[in-house]
Amino acid sequence: MDPKELSQRKQQILRAIVDAHITHGEPVGSKFLSQDVHISASAATIRNEMAELESMGYLVQPHTSAGRVPSELGYRYYVDALVRQYSETRSEIDDINERLRYKLTEMDKILAEASHLASYLSDYTGIAFKTGGSKVRISRFDSVYISPKSFHLVISFAGDIVKSKTFSLSFSITRGDLARFTEALNIYLANLTCDEINVSVIMKLEGIMGPASAIVHPTIKAIYEAMSELDTADIKVEGVNKLLKYPEYSDVSKLRELLGVLEEKDKLLDVITSRDGGDEGIQVFIGAENESDVMSNTTLIFRNVNIGGGKVAIGVIGPKRMNYEKVIALINRLASGIDRMFAQDLPRIGGTVPFDDGTDDD
Repeated sequence: MDPKELSQRKQQILRAIVDAHITHGEPVGSKFLSQDVHISASAATIRNEMAELESMGYLVQPHTSAGRVPSELGYRYYVDALVRQYSETRSEIDDINERLRYKLTEMDKILAEASHLASYLSDYTGIAFKTGGSKVRISRFDSVYISPKSFHLVISFAGDIVKSKTFSLSFSITRGDLARFTEALNIYLANLTCDEINVSVIMKLEGIMGPASAIVHPTIKAIYEAMSELDTADIKVEGVNKLLKYPEYSDVSKLRELLGVLEEKDKLLDVITSRDGGDEGIQVFIGAENESDVMSNTTLIFRNVNIGGGKVAIGVIGPKRMNYEKVIALINRLASGIDRMFAQDLPRIGGTVPFDDGTDDD
């Protein structure tokens, strides 16, 4: 929404009302704005401006003689045009960096830690989710020969995500066997999805390996498992009990419905993924924008994280009367931190991993 649509004074009043309502949860009157916020206008002028903001749809008056509260349109204008850059305290930044510095290369650990951080630092319900990565494709394979009965395989996927596994064999292979097998994997499996790895491909690999064909089955099994992990949708929810402290959820029946959605992963994934407004930047959905009656009094904020292998996102769920500045800045920082962490923690092809040079010295 264009911030020029409202005069500077109207913007100032709307921002003050949203900030006050977020903090106190009560309707805001002109007396409070003139005395406590120190808006440079008379109480009568402020009342007139508030009345105009109400007629424009940015404010609502809960009952006669009460102050005003923001409407969904008011919250939307606030988020789009008025939110300033929130500066996290030093302790919050240190807390995020400390928790994110651990080497988290497993997706479920990333999701669990991200949802916990989002809830802990925002004081709302934290969520982290990934949708099924149906387009996950293998980029390449690299291997490390450890001994005649063990080797390490590194699987790189499109999107710069890497999985690795160490194999212990009941039979022996040579360095040459492993080099030939790695080359065959790159020829026949590179750029394939899980569904495209069929019996015909497996038989070709077994034919190429000949006497060492026993290596194919455990390797294909591990590849399937790695790709299935990336393809499976999942969601982590943390801090659901924090909703209880907000009066917006004092209606037991409505709270029960919302908790039902939060407890059933499939339902929550449907709600969240249906509200994905794009791959870049923060996503904010206020009240009815969630297109779910259960979340009509709720705001959903999330941001996608670029770690490959399907869409991963982190966010929070809370009342429309949310501290938007803090939450938006927090989610942006968490998403960026996880992005950097994931990129730094994964082994890089041609980096420190001593990949096999293909010579046979059995």
